[in-house]
Amino acid sequence: MDKSVNVLITAASRRVALVRSFGDALAELGVKGSVIATDVDPLSASLAFSHKNIIVPLSTSPDYIDKIKQVCEKEKVSLLIPTIDEELNLFGRHKKDFAEIGVKIPVSEEEIGEICNDKYKTYCFFRDNNLPIAQTWLPDEIRKIEPSFPLFIKPRIGRGAVNAYPVKNQKELDFFLDYVKDPVVQTFLPGDEYTVDILCDFSGEVISVVPRQRLVIRSGVCDRGRTKKDMDLINTSIHVAKTLKIIGPANLQCKVHNGKITFFEVNPRFSGAIQLTIKAGANFPRMILKMMNGGIAPIIGEFEEDLTMVSYEESIYHYSNGKHKPTGEKGN
Repeated sequence: MDKSVNVLITAASRRVALVRSFGDALAELGVKGSVIATDVDPLSASLAFSHKNIIVPLSTSPDYIDKIKQVCEKEKVSLLIPTIDEELNLFGRHKKDFAEIGVKIPVSEEEIGEICNDKYKTYCFFRDNNLPIAQTWLPDEIRKIEPSFPLFIKPRIGRGAVNAYPVKNQKELDFFLDYVKDPVVQTFLPGDEYTVDILCDFSGEVISVVPRQRLVIRSGVCDRGRTKKDMDLINTSIHVAKTLKIIGPANLQCKVHNGKITFFEVNPRFSGAIQLTIKAGANFPRMILKMMNGGIAPIIGEFEEDLTMVSYEESIYHYSNGKHKPTGEKGN
């Protein structure tokens, strides 16, 4: 391992578990370094748990990449972790630019980010490569047929289950096609819902795969979940990751019904409930730090099965003197 690794986590927002996990991984590996978090909002929760935090423009700002480069150079960052969909294409496009200043980014190429961010492009990619995917229509396509209900409608580009709705009949379909901006319509999938956390190295070799059953979902993020060592799901997910040529972390979302696996979304980034996968023994942050110095052997299927996570809210208090304290922290 390098003697020092400074990690930059962008758009940190509520990613407290991820920020903490990278800090813990540095300490466990005996690596000097710090975790730096950036965000547009100075009250973002994760900023209170990083070694240092920096306020930056929105990722849609024309000077966003230049600002992040400045942060990397000033703070001597060697590892950058993007966290939100809007950034993935940007960092995929600029990976070589960051490499020139000594910063590695475990992120898929720009083309893969575009495919995964666009749910219709995701469907077309899966369909063309004979991968199991929920039937998906654009508005003009669904209007030309007599679909079987129920269906599911969501924004073609979006996250966090915002404006995503089940559709029970034609009247609801007509309403939501006008209500949801630029939507796609998918078959409503029965069965148990899973997120499959995947980590690939910088060459695309699959290092770890952990399926998690989503027991309770709040705002698109798993609030209660349980790890499952389903080798069929693991092997199918490996095939998907290799076909997509994923680099770094990704999560695949699917339903499993009577043994049949059907995917409906791919996010080439850390999942919102990655802490369960980490706690189960598949410590992606620690693996990524080890990847910084070259190869790491795959550990497929090496995690604790049936580990259940139940999440709850914590609070952070910001005082007028500029200090902040997470819930439970003692002292004045």
